[in-house]
Amino acid sequence: MQESYGQRDYETKVRHVAWWREQFAGRALRSLTADEIVAALPTHRRHKYGKPTLLAPATKNRYLATIRTLLNSCLDKPPKLTQYAEPRVRIRWEPPQVIAAVIQGITLPWLRDAAVVAVATGMRESELFGLTPSSVNLAGRSAWVSHDEAKSARARAVPLNDDAMAVIQRRLATASRYVFTRDDGDGRRVGKHDRRAFQRACAGAGVAHFKWHDLRHTWASWHVQRGTPLLVLKELGGWERIEMVQKYAHLAPSHLAAHAETVNFWSISNGQEKTPLVRAA
Repeated sequence: MQESYGQRDYETKVRHVAWWREQFAGRALRSLTADEIVAALPTHRRHKYGKPTLLAPATKNRYLATIRTLLNSCLDKPPKLTQYAEPRVRIRWEPPQVIAAVIQGITLPWLRDAAVVAVATGMRESELFGLTPSSVNLAGRSAWVSHDEAKSARARAVPLNDDAMAVIQRRLATASRYVFTRDDGDGRRVGKHDRRAFQRACAGAGVAHFKWHDLRHTWASWHVQRGTPLLVLKELGGWERIEMVQKYAHLAPSHLAAHAETVNFWSISNGQEKTPLVRAA
């Protein structure tokens, strides 16, 4: 773990190691088998609010990667751990005019506000509904997502653009415990968005098979299409690894064009013909 200290996924690896120590406390590493390790993988992710959710194959692979590194460093013949097949990530996004039509069709004011901030910031559902007045810094135009709410278990600051600021500032005027609460006035935390109301709005806008999480995909897609570098997008969205944002790269094929010009050698520039490269003997 000392070699991993300072890396962005250090806290994740610490969490993984704690899990494996709990599962195999007192066991010699050489006694562990691949079947035992796979059987000991966690199956669900626990949330501070709401029911546990099934762990995705990608998350299980991260746990396996941590213990694989440990075993490889300590054993000459470590057990062979097969990775889970990771399905292709579904990327669904819509252009601004369609998203505007969907949001305008949401009849619940609190849900409409939440949708605006979701697509303005890319915040995940749990992060959005976990926002409290104290986690918002209006002067700094940012919102703080605690490690309890973040999917990666790493706290982060989320920049707020003008759209998000307008909604959040207005809601803070009447908010008590949470920024986003239902309109019945009980002030309780929202566990999930109102799926029925959201789908009605989607249907009214002529949009089919569009999920709440697709607002995050839409936000990321817009960023890439408008030139936001993938490394910057990774930080904005709170992704743990760069591989998680590579799925959006195809949306900006033009980002390669400028770099392609770097190796020009045959074209005429400034009225002079360039000498072609000669291969060394």
